[in-house]
Amino acid sequence: MNRTFIIAEAGVNHNGDLKIAELLIDAAVNAGADAVKFQTFRTGDLCSKYAPRAEYQDKNTGTDESQFLMLKKLELDYAAHTRLMACAARKNIRFLSSPFDLKSIDLLNTMGLDVFKIPSGEITNLPYLEKIGSLQKKIILSTGMADMVEIQEAVRILEQQGSKRSQISLLHCCTDYPASPEQVNLRAIQTMKEFFPDMVIGYSDHTAGVEIALAAVAMGAGIIEKHFTLDKSMKGPDHRASLDPHELKGMVCAIRNIEKALGDGKKTPSPSEIKNRKVVRKSIVASKNIKKGEIFSQSNITIKRPGTGISPLEWYQVLGKKAGRDFEPDDLIII
Repeated sequence: MNRTFIIAEAGVNHNGDLKIAELLIDAAVNAGADAVKFQTFRTGDLCSKYAPRAEYQDKNTGTDESQFLMLKKLELDYAAHTRLMACAARKNIRFLSSPFDLKSIDLLNTMGLDVFKIPSGEITNLPYLEKIGSLQKKIILSTGMADMVEIQEAVRILEQQGSKRSQISLLHCCTDYPASPEQVNLRAIQTMKEFFPDMVIGYSDHTAGVEIALAAVAMGAGIIEKHFTLDKSMKGPDHRASLDPHELKGMVCAIRNIEKALGDGKKTPSPSEIKNRKVVRKSIVASKNIKKGEIFSQSNITIKRPGTGISPLEWYQVLGKKAGRDFEPDDLIII
């Protein structure tokens, strides 16, 4: 993959409002993302009424409601999914959604999704992994909070149920919102590439800004997932750790430029460089008047631009030779 697959993660930043969700699709399209991704869950199947909220959720929402009540407001039903999927199709962007429970897997499969994004929290959910693996669809597995043993086990379960290894992609991830740069450990991308050389390894970025995601692309990430919102000041658990539409567009543009800059890895002059060689490189020239028959020596020749004459690499081949004609200072030496 020479082109990074960019997932604009709308997540639950629609705040339960389909009009906002459609505007998020528009923003992802305008930014040039390859896919827009939401989250599919039935709150009662995702968490118990006693489940605590994460620290970042408390901080970002500014309320003391339970995780159950918070998520219930963000739940999308089948009709909402159908509407958003149709909207994405009209706008020519791939619709993705992460299922968080078994019934949500069924919902997305009924809708005909051909790519299933597994969120980090489900990497140890055996029945969940078995169900997705049995669908034999393309899979993108986020690996936040997991070690290499857990990742290998998750891949084994998916394969055991019929998923092809070539259809599974892995995303390195640091599950914190926002994640601090010192916690990200981007070098894990290279480690994962070594462990899984036959898979696409990407990165799901939860840091503030875009520079960490760009660094991941430079390190070879084939997929980038990044949260975005219409307005960071909106109420909700993920808005503050998301990009605004302008930042998302800037990130996509920067990634495309990085892809161009990475090239094929062969160390050869680029076409734009070749035309500059004659100007920037140097040649052997006369440093003073030289008469025909005079011996070339370090006292009468030197090295200067342009590079249209004898290369300085032939310096010792020129020394000691006789001048075949007269030369004036700065004349290119000819032998």
